[in-house]
Amino acid sequence: MTIRRISFGGEFETKIGYCRAVVAGGFVHVAGTVGQGDTVEDQCRAALATIEKALTEAGASLSDTVRVNYYLPDAAEFEPCWPILREAFGANPPAATMVVAELIDPKYRIEIELTALAPA
Repeated sequence: MTIRRISFGGEFETKIGYCRAVVAGGFVHVAGTVGQGDTVEDQCRAALATIEKALTEAGASLSDTVRVNYYLPDAAEFEPCWPILREAFGANPPAATMVVAELIDPKYRIEIELTALAPA
């Protein structure tokens, strides 16, 4: 089996020792991704843009997503993200889970990780 790693050189990739995505076993596994911005909506959009960039580099897209996990320190902030997520996944909604958890830095309000089908 071939394993392909996708890195963007992010601060935490180097500090922690991980990559943005791994293509293996017919899937693209995208690491937990945060985004910049003042609001949870801004951070959600930014995280999805980074994820979409990784999927594109892997030859996949958000429509290939089969599983997504959302992590938020405050469950009440999840609902404002729903329209953004509906728009991002459109007619191809993945299986999903939302977990309340502390994130690596208190400035982050949402972290998103997902698994998508890799191109054949």
